[in-house]
Amino acid sequence: MLAQSTAPLGISRLHDLWAEQNPDDWWAATEAAIIGLPAEARAAVEGIGLAGQMHGATLLGTDDRPLRPAILWNDGRSFAECVALEAAEPRSRTITGNLAMPGFTAPKLLWVRKHEPNVFASIRTVLLPKDYVRLRMTGDKASDMADSAGTLWLDGATRDWSDAMLAATVLTRDHMPLLYEGSEPTGRLRAEVAERWGMKRVPVAAGGGDNAAGAAGIGVVKDGDALLSLGTSGVIFVATANFRPNPARAVHAFCHCLPGLWHQMSVHLSAASCVDWAASLAGVDVPSFFALAGQAGAAAGPELFLPYLSGERTPHNDPHVRGAFLGMGNETNRGRMAAAVLEGVAFALADGLAALREAGTQVDELSVIGGGSRSRYWGTILAAALDVRLAYLDGGEVGPALGAARLAQMAVTGASAAEACTRPPVNRILEPDPALAARLASKIERFRRAYAAIRDI
Repeated sequence: MLAQSTAPLGISRLHDLWAEQNPDDWWAATEAAIIGLPAEARAAVEGIGLAGQMHGATLLGTDDRPLRPAILWNDGRSFAECVALEAAEPRSRTITGNLAMPGFTAPKLLWVRKHEPNVFASIRTVLLPKDYVRLRMTGDKASDMADSAGTLWLDGATRDWSDAMLAATVLTRDHMPLLYEGSEPTGRLRAEVAERWGMKRVPVAAGGGDNAAGAAGIGVVKDGDALLSLGTSGVIFVATANFRPNPARAVHAFCHCLPGLWHQMSVHLSAASCVDWAASLAGVDVPSFFALAGQAGAAAGPELFLPYLSGERTPHNDPHVRGAFLGMGNETNRGRMAAAVLEGVAFALADGLAALREAGTQVDELSVIGGGSRSRYWGTILAAALDVRLAYLDGGEVGPALGAARLAQMAVTGASAAEACTRPPVNRILEPDPALAARLASKIERFRRAYAAIRDI
């Protein structure tokens, strides 16, 4: 890596279960991040890759302008539409390999059709978030297989739009972008954008949804390779040589962003976001929050934290459940609550890994990416709760952006995945600590019983 730059984004939550963003804010943030890079780095760019949050419904009219704010991946309003979608197309789980969940794109369109019929009638194109950014960059309406698989409009086995699933939401292929493998070029920077960014009119690769791109970035590109992503959400991602769905346990089965590969995922809607939230409530920054937890120690008390701040996907598929602290007493302090937050996220991920293992997936090691990978202490908790070896990689905290760059390299040079998507050097390995696992075992069992206890209230 030669340089990196970021720009912030906010989320609008007008009602319970809602999460929206203005697509034009993505473009403004993209431009701010690009211009924030050194001029010499921008001038040297030979290709661009894209990675982005999955599932977001970006609805454009005939002028290619957004008709309303985008409905995001962690928006839970379309739960009733999920039932309606599966009733309209009873083969949906077979075609897509997935349960219909409120986070996915297709149910969101049914919600818009029911509640905002004038908007629905005006829709000319539906794009995913990163693909709206692509449209502003290149003028092309295109997407990759991995991101598109998260819409519920893609036939996962054939890697093509499903006319049956589109029909179930009263849409056609005309509303969809063209499909590409993630390492294929889809167009070039517009002349005016290239001039503003101080770049040549370089090719733009199809890219990938955030988790698939993150996998490409750290070399999770062979059958059985696996990663743990500790971003806003938490994901366990396993690359597979074939399409292996397990919708009964809310496991996702999607195309990879590389040709001839698929992947399974357990997805947890709140991971590092729980740390940010709890640190803010405690009045400390994130490093201090990790220090508080470390000082208290693992399994220090009976406190439990259920990390369902935005509902949960794997294994519960429950947009309504919310987080909770349980087992607090007079002895509870900030440190023990901090420890409980880290443990609670780890326990949720353990539930997701159990669902993957029930699907016949063997996982012995996880490469760790995302901002949460910076904490060694949290890593010891995760390794023990998951009972897997964790590998921390150079640059792993960058996650999907590194994968987007790898995909751009493939698009420009024609390099193979084996050549471009190499595993970065390993910084450290964390083996599961049997003694710590034994101390956590009873808390994990209480955690699993707690979901059923709070679900209906």
